[in-house]
Amino acid sequence: MFFVRTASERDLQQVRTLLVETWHATYDGIYGAAKVQEITDSWHSPAALKAKLAKKGGEFLVADDGKRIGGMGFAFMAEDMAKTALLRQLYVHPDLQRQGIGRDLFAELESCFPDAEVMRLEVEPKNAAAIAFYEAHGFVEVDRIKNCGVADSGLEAIVMEKPLV
Repeated sequence: MFFVRTASERDLQQVRTLLVETWHATYDGIYGAAKVQEITDSWHSPAALKAKLAKKGGEFLVADDGKRIGGMGFAFMAEDMAKTALLRQLYVHPDLQRQGIGRDLFAELESCFPDAEVMRLEVEPKNAAAIAFYEAHGFVEVDRIKNCGVADSGLEAIVMEKPLV
């Protein structure tokens, strides 16, 4: 059984491994293994994860069974959008998907931002499983963008939102 808890610095290597494995399983067929490696080396580097852990107003969670980290989630309050929480990461190891870990992580993240009226996220248009998960949890498409994650990434994304009130 996995329990959701706040991440700590001692979790970051396991979280990085989880993210690299999950990204390759999910996105190699979309972007190619080399591009996925480039993204994970940047977006999921130890320094990037440590910065998320330290982000003021952020919530960095892991699903832990005492032996391994099976999932992770990260969200924070937007600085440029009033009363909006931004869900930036929600990943479950491929071997553990569809067992409720993502649901439990999401439920905890959803409750972490009492001042938020909306939760917003970006998702790859070809990631049908993620889109279905978010739709099942009340998200709807509100926009499409050309640069997911960081400026000039060149990665298209669907922007989805869910009211939290």
